[in-house]
Amino acid sequence: MDTPEPARGHIVPFDALDHTEHAHELVGAEHGAPFSVILVHSQPGVGPRVHRHPYVEAFIVEAGEATFQLGDERAVVSEGHVVVGPSDVPHGFTNSGAGELRLVAIHGNPRFITEWLAEHDGTWVSKPRR
Repeated sequence: MDTPEPARGHIVPFDALDHTEHAHELVGAEHGAPFSVILVHSQPGVGPRVHRHPYVEAFIVEAGEATFQLGDERAVVSEGHVVVGPSDVPHGFTNSGAGELRLVAIHGNPRFITEWLAEHDGTWVSKPRR
């Protein structure tokens, strides 16, 4: 009986990821991962409109300040905090600080599945995949 080779990791430069002026996206399914990640680096006043996903999303606020909407609640969150958004709960955030917002959004799914609830937000829409 053959022993399978252990899975190999790989390194992906930010510039190799799909990106906009506000974020870089890693689609987990394209890298053998059961999750997807958005690396946000947005300026004051910028953020995705209200939307939801059929899976949990966690946000790690590394620098700056964001005002999050989770369902009917709003909260101002500064660096050094984690926000967990349950599946199917409408949410969004805006950089409400004076400087750049840097956060990591971890999607509990190997592909992004987003339902926009306010209006379609072309700035934050992931590129279509085959």
